[in-house]
Amino acid sequence: QPQGPKANILVSGNEIRHFANVLMEKMNLTRWEEEEKVGRSPEEEERDEYIAVFSRSTTRVIVNEAELIMALAQEFQMRVVTVSLEEQSFPSIIQVISAASMLVSMHGAQLITSMFLPRGATVVELFPFAVNPEQYTPYKTLASLPGMDLHYIVWRNSMEENTVTHPDRPWEQGGIAHLEKEEQKRILESKDVPRHLCCRNPEWLFRIYQDTLVDIPSFLKVLRDGMKSKPNLKKTKMASTVHPGRVREAHCQTSVQAANEAKLTVSWQIPWNLKYLKVREVKYEVWIQEQ
Repeated sequence: QPQGPKANILVSGNEIRHFANVLMEKMNLTRWEEEEKVGRSPEEEERDEYIAVFSRSTTRVIVNEAELIMALAQEFQMRVVTVSLEEQSFPSIIQVISAASMLVSMHGAQLITSMFLPRGATVVELFPFAVNPEQYTPYKTLASLPGMDLHYIVWRNSMEENTVTHPDRPWEQGGIAHLEKEEQKRILESKDVPRHLCCRNPEWLFRIYQDTLVDIPSFLKVLRDGMKSKPNLKKTKMASTVHPGRVREAHCQTSVQAANEAKLTVSWQIPWNLKYLKVREVKYEVWIQEQ
């Protein structure tokens, strides 16, 4: 089915955070907040906050990255540090992200590292021109899972003049030179990538591998508006218990037994993580709503 929000997610933020912590242990990383924040005043903690920006140097580049970094530093009065998969080791990137107050990045697989952000942090995902954020939601979904306690903001480039396309690149990096001239023309004129199957659609690849000049005024407006609705997540402590996920494949079946008698059968699969939990009993609640 076409890319888009996934239904029936069976995992919670608590499991993801447990997983992230195990990975950090395996990489011999300690959360900076655990080591450094002991005995610090709230003012000192605030002074140490910083924003991490994912820097890309080959594809999906932020053309005016330096200007974006300056704007973030001025807006939030915080240090801004860049991280790069091309230049840094994975553990060193995680060490930086695990203590950041905000992670800013173009859409891309590197955003999976947002699972290492501390509770209360903000994820800011940037999308190139003609790419509809509503159709590509894995990182929004991750940030919004109950128990992740992350705030999510999305910015989309709506100005075609602020995009740099690469039609002559290889097809897997968004090149379209191998296509028929008519199809190339259609893609170049299109203002919105239609819904499609993952992941070889040439129009999607062409647009997602564009470089972007981020319009700073619209970016800051989206940030300010998004931060207004940010809940206070800092106070949340990590839940030590993992709760059962949702039940799966719930089915309802009715059958008529006699003229004045009907039968209702409700069945479901147990939550996927139930076999890993140490519980004596599990109670299921079934609500029947008359329509």
